Amino acid sequence: MYPHREAVVHGARALSWSEVYSRFIRLASALINHGIGPGDTVAAMLPNIPEMYEAHFGVPMAGAVLNAINTRLDASTIAFILEHAEAKVLLTDREFSATIKEALAQISHEILVIDVDDVSYEGGELLGNIDYEALLEQGDPEFEWQMPGDEWDAISLNYTSGTTGDPKALVYHHRGAPI
Repeated sequence: MYPHREAVVHGARALSWSEVYSRFIRLASALINHGIGPGDTVAAMLPNIPEMYEAHFGVPMAGAVLNAINTRLDASTIAFILEHAEAKVLLTDREFSATIKEALAQISHEILVIDVDDVSYEGGELLGNIDYEALLEQGDPEFEWQMPGDEWDAISLNYTSGTTGDPKALVYHHRGAPI
């Protein structure tokens, strides 16, 4: 409705609604170009930054399932979640690089690690196969995403705290997702 108004502000960076929508589409298209499709899990270990917001829309636009990982978890719990969710992609911020590096060493399957280089954080290291902005450049700005084939298809995969053992998976579907 207001494509030129500010939608997201992070530090000195401000994006309009049309810019944010374009980034959603590019993310969805780029994920598909990397073989991600319906039902695939894309995990995200990100703080409250624009890229996390973009993942909440771009991942489902690719037909995939978003698994937002609690940033306070330890490496072994993160490794359990990545394995259990069969995550094919991990979006991660260098703020969590020490924990993520340890978690990745514990998983048995290949995972595409995408670095989000948040300029507001100093320190950490980049661990990924590709940088988030480079990934977006691979996306088609004219990509025509499709609504899910079934409103009961998964949109997100969440995990309980695991206080009595391993975390338990909770699947959330498009029908129940608030708009």
